[in-house]
Amino acid sequence: MRTKETIQIIGVFLLLVSSASAGSPALTVYNQDFAVVRDTIDLDLKQGVNEIRFTETTAHLEPDSVILRDPAGKHALQILEQNYRADPVTEQLLLSLYEGKTIEFEVRYQDHISVVKGKIIRSGYVPHQSGLRSYGRQYRETQMAYASASGQPIIEVDGKLQFRLPGIPLFPALADDTILKPTLHWLINTSAAGTVNAEIAYITGGMSWEADYNIVAPEKGDVLDLIGWVTIDNQSGKTFKEATIKLMAGDVSKIQPEEEYRMVRAKAMDMAEAMAPTVTEKTFDEYHLYTLSRPTTLRDRETKQVEFVRAAGVKSQRLYIYDGARIDRRFRGYNMENLRYEREYGTKSNPKIWVMREFKNSEDNNLGVPLPRGRVRFYRQDDDGQMEFTGENIIDHTPRDELIRVYTGNAFDLVGERKRTHFETNRDRRYTNESFEIKVRNHKKEEVEVRIVEHLYRWFNWELLRKSDPFIKTDSQTIEFRVKIPADGEKTVTYTVHYTW
Repeated sequence: MRTKETIQIIGVFLLLVSSASAGSPALTVYNQDFAVVRDTIDLDLKQGVNEIRFTETTAHLEPDSVILRDPAGKHALQILEQNYRADPVTEQLLLSLYEGKTIEFEVRYQDHISVVKGKIIRSGYVPHQSGLRSYGRQYRETQMAYASASGQPIIEVDGKLQFRLPGIPLFPALADDTILKPTLHWLINTSAAGTVNAEIAYITGGMSWEADYNIVAPEKGDVLDLIGWVTIDNQSGKTFKEATIKLMAGDVSKIQPEEEYRMVRAKAMDMAEAMAPTVTEKTFDEYHLYTLSRPTTLRDRETKQVEFVRAAGVKSQRLYIYDGARIDRRFRGYNMENLRYEREYGTKSNPKIWVMREFKNSEDNNLGVPLPRGRVRFYRQDDDGQMEFTGENIIDHTPRDELIRVYTGNAFDLVGERKRTHFETNRDRRYTNESFEIKVRNHKKEEVEVRIVEHLYRWFNWELLRKSDPFIKTDSQTIEFRVKIPADGEKTVTYTVHYTW
């Protein structure tokens, strides 16, 4: 039974197919390592059953995703049978087709060439292991060991076996069932003869895209310039000439095999408004669709980059965050029931103070464009005019008018210190009191504001009995003290929390 998400992606696929442009290939590349390909094929059909071969597919086509239709609706095409082969002829494949037979091998010496005959006992051809990662480790290791062993050819020459080819194999001819390119083979039934300019669409792997952002800050101040690029990677085994390319951003439900995940300032910024955008964006279903403004050739094994957003004068804010509690690994996985009375939980101190960059993705802030997930690199211009790299991180898909906050590193001249000064639980364990002292030292030559974040992790019911400074409640178990620390100064924050259950 199909899930709601599966039905949704099929609906998106059909909508994309219906919007294909005639005469040239069209691609919609998803940022989840797959793409929808749309192309045209001229079919010269006779009445009845026709045998058709189509060799312009990718090497990672999903056969059960193929749609073949007459967009004009004049011919009803009934596909009686579809076969997909992605094993183009290679030396090893031809050897496998001649297993058990004797062929000639060309042996080259320094001064002459001779021909010897050898019987192919084993070719060494190892078929592609599809979806191997979705199996367990032991199965994978067994299959890899088998492939390693069976990948060595065995040839009989003059009644003796050798585990290598005696020379360059000379094949009599291509076997009838060999192919030179990945091929779709159809048996198509139609009620009327005629020429059909048919449309083919399918989902393929081996293609992906990602967004990258370069953000540049001036020597002083926090007004940024932002340039966004899309990087398209084609490892599909096919070149697409003058293709219309769209990029889909969003978390589209797509069933995948289990796999391991790996986790510049531009010149003439003031000319940006006068230039036509190279990428346009629109909302599509529950996602965002980015379209390259002109057809482009995307070659196999090629990485192509296109600028898709450029903004100057983006106002931002630099934040210093001190989240001082360092949690012991031994407490990982504990729930609050276990943590009520753990005296040592949350008592270790993290001295690092995070540097965060925050800005709003809004038109008022010279942005207001849906930003797909990607890597953000920050640069700051030095007083000599050169740009220096100051940090990077990943942002998630961010709609317009949402706040973006990115961690860029730890402050060098700010140091935090956190310690517990009191812990008390009554005899019948109905409440716990806990007191903390947090110190932040500023070794800069100017005043800074630091946001001290404290997690009230022992229970939901709590109140502060005493506090040295006002706080903001950011969620049901988190508070934040916003304190100013003078140049070369220190600030101490204390509080006592009372938990009841």
